Amino acid sequence: MLQKTNGIVLRSVKYGETSLIVTLFTSAYGIQAYMVQGVRSSKASRSKSSYFQPGTLLDMVVYMQSNKNMQRIREFQASYIYTSVQEDVVKNSILLFSSEFMLRLLPEHAPLVELFDFTQHYFIALDSLGTKDVANFPLYFMIQCSRLLGYEPKGGYSSKTPFLDREEGGFSVHTPAVPPYTMDDDARALWALLQAETYEAVIAVQMNSEMRLRLIDWYIAFLQQYAQHLGNIRSLQVLRTILHS
Repeated sequence: MLQKTNGIVLRSVKYGETSLIVTLFTSAYGIQAYMVQGVRSSKASRSKSSYFQPGTLLDMVVYMQSNKNMQRIREFQASYIYTSVQEDVVKNSILLFSSEFMLRLLPEHAPLVELFDFTQHYFIALDSLGTKDVANFPLYFMIQCSRLLGYEPKGGYSSKTPFLDREEGGFSVHTPAVPPYTMDDDARALWALLQAETYEAVIAVQMNSEMRLRLIDWYIAFLQQYAQHLGNIRSLQVLRTILHS
C-alpha cells in the first residue's frame, strides 16, 4: 500500500552496487528501515544518494507492508534544504550526534508524532541559528527526547539537593558514590535546561565547555541505566572534541 509520510534520515548503509538500506524516523510509522534502489547506479543518479545523509528531512511516498521488516521508498524529496549545517563543523557534529542518539534510543515501529515534530523543528533551528548559539543543543535534545519517552531526572535543583546522582536517578542530597561526577553549577545548569521551553531560554543557560561535557556524560550514563538499550554512541567522541575546542 502506498502511503505519504515525512522522514528524518538516521543511518544509511550501502547495499550491493547501486542501492542503500536507510533507517528513518518517520512521522507516521516511527523508526523504519527502507530499501532505496538505484540511487548509486550512475553519475546522473548518484546525487540522489545525498538525500540519505543523517539528519536530512524528507517528504516521501513509501510502500508499506505490515508483514515486512524492510519497506521500500517510491518517491522522495527534501522537505527542508539546509543552508549551513553541512558546512559548519560544529553544527554538523551536533546533527550527526543527534541523529545517532535517536537511532540508539528510539523503539522501532512506534509512531512518536510529538517527538518527530520536535526533532524536525530542532534540526531547522540548528541550521538557522548562529554557531555560538547552539552549544547547549546536544544536551537539550537529549533531555527533550528522553522526556517524551518517559525518562527524566527525578526531583529538582536546590541548596538541599545540589548533586546529580545517576543511581538515584536525579537530583540528590547525597554526594554520588559512583561516576560520572558533577558539580553544584552543573546541577543548576541542568535544572535550567530542564525548565527551558524556548530556544532563547536554551541559549541563555550559561555553561562552559567542561560543564557541557560533564553533563552530557552524566545524562548519557543516566539514560544507559534506565533505557538499557541505548548503548554506545560512536559520534560522541567527535562531539566532545568539537565542543571542547
